[in-house]
Amino acid sequence: MGYVIGIDIGTGSTKAVAVSGTAKVLEVCQASYPTLQPQPTYSEQDADVIWNAVVKCITDLTATVDDVPIAVVLSSAMHSILLTDESGKPLSNMITWADNRSATIAESLRRSAEGELIYNESGTPIHAMSPLCKIIWMKEHEPELFRKAARFISIKTYIWFRLFGLYETDFAIASAMGLFNIKDNRWNDRSLKLCGLTADHLGDVVPTDHSRVAGNELAMRLKLTPSTLFVIGSSDGCLANVGSFATTPGTAALTIGTSGAIRVAGERPTLNYRAMIFNYKLFDDLFISGGPINNGGVVLKWYAEKFLQRTLASEADYEKLLEAIADTEPGANGLIFLPYLLGERAPIWNSEASGSFFGIRNYHTQAHFTRAVVEGISMALYTILLEMETAGLVIEKVHVSGGFVHSSAWLQILADMFDKPIVLIHDEDASAIGAALIGLGVAGLMDNQHFDADTSRTTFMPRPEFRSVYDITSNAFRALYNKMTVEMEALGTLRQLTPSKVLP
Repeated sequence: MGYVIGIDIGTGSTKAVAVSGTAKVLEVCQASYPTLQPQPTYSEQDADVIWNAVVKCITDLTATVDDVPIAVVLSSAMHSILLTDESGKPLSNMITWADNRSATIAESLRRSAEGELIYNESGTPIHAMSPLCKIIWMKEHEPELFRKAARFISIKTYIWFRLFGLYETDFAIASAMGLFNIKDNRWNDRSLKLCGLTADHLGDVVPTDHSRVAGNELAMRLKLTPSTLFVIGSSDGCLANVGSFATTPGTAALTIGTSGAIRVAGERPTLNYRAMIFNYKLFDDLFISGGPINNGGVVLKWYAEKFLQRTLASEADYEKLLEAIADTEPGANGLIFLPYLLGERAPIWNSEASGSFFGIRNYHTQAHFTRAVVEGISMALYTILLEMETAGLVIEKVHVSGGFVHSSAWLQILADMFDKPIVLIHDEDASAIGAALIGLGVAGLMDNQHFDADTSRTTFMPRPEFRSVYDITSNAFRALYNKMTVEMEALGTLRQLTPSKVLP
């Protein structure tokens, strides 16, 4: 049986899918790992624990399918940075996209003319998530560690190094670092100078379909054949578009996991410094543009566990929590929730943004609060969609994937709020499936740049009678944030002054 494995190296776990030559999902596996927070704004992981998770997913899938794959393709979360020595050994933990220690550096750079030039060259938002800002922080605050480092690489590049002993980075991961010139297809001189690095510190940049053969030693370790191909693949965001069949103009992909994002494909980047729309390169002539949010499923989990004292440990737990929102009126009867528990990325790019319930009245029930939380997460994505359309991107329909798709009520909220058809693609990991589809293309079983969705997909259509409700709430949502930014900044200063008392 011919099949490929798509592996998505995520923040909370590595997920892998075995996909047949006819694009049917055969098996799925997952290996979780912790995020370390040695200080309140830090977010780190052990790179070798993640390597072991990748190995486990490959060997578990091959054992379950009882056959070896034609190809293994990698997807990965973006914006990670890992410092390694000359031998490739990590000098510290890997810093994840969620790490906020460089927020002050990012804010200063964003307000400068140089920041805008770097954004226009790299297509990467100037934010603490960016490896560009993280590396500057390391240079300024950990100078000894900075000097020891021979390489500054992503977790994907580290996994590839563990596989083949080579420092190679795909287009998308490179273009999410703030260090790559997306127009010239090379490391960006202005960014390198600012960081104090050279191209040698970063390795080679290769296309999405770049592949290497496993060979005897690797095949023996991973229970493959020497001829099994490893394809470097792309980033989780870009491959979520592939896995959601959203690689043609007019079709956006929306995912909500721990965080969330909305993205659309185009032949050229869409640059907008005010909203800082990201532009990541999937193929040489195809860019994925859009915006990410910090506050996706993590907010719902916080609300359930901290606010309601309920555990969300299974799909059934989520379904039970969300079942009440279907019978609660759109707009949560005037209750609005700003979901910025972890600061926010697009479109406000404010690390000090914080959450808030507004409009609470004595007739509001738990169901209203639950619906307000769901609508708040959705509204954060809707504000990105509005910015994308203002920048000239055409969005006619939205393909969705991620754990939240089990709630039809949430999907209907998106359709009503966005005023666009919401197309449910699948509930498996879209990034891992996208990686597998790339593998099918490299193996010659599918055109890896043109994927078509099954026309029988479930579609949620917008209901015109609720358009005015969401016009009012979306205007109020944005106005509330704008009016409270000064207070959010002040509270952020308080948290920095008394972290032991304010933060857990």
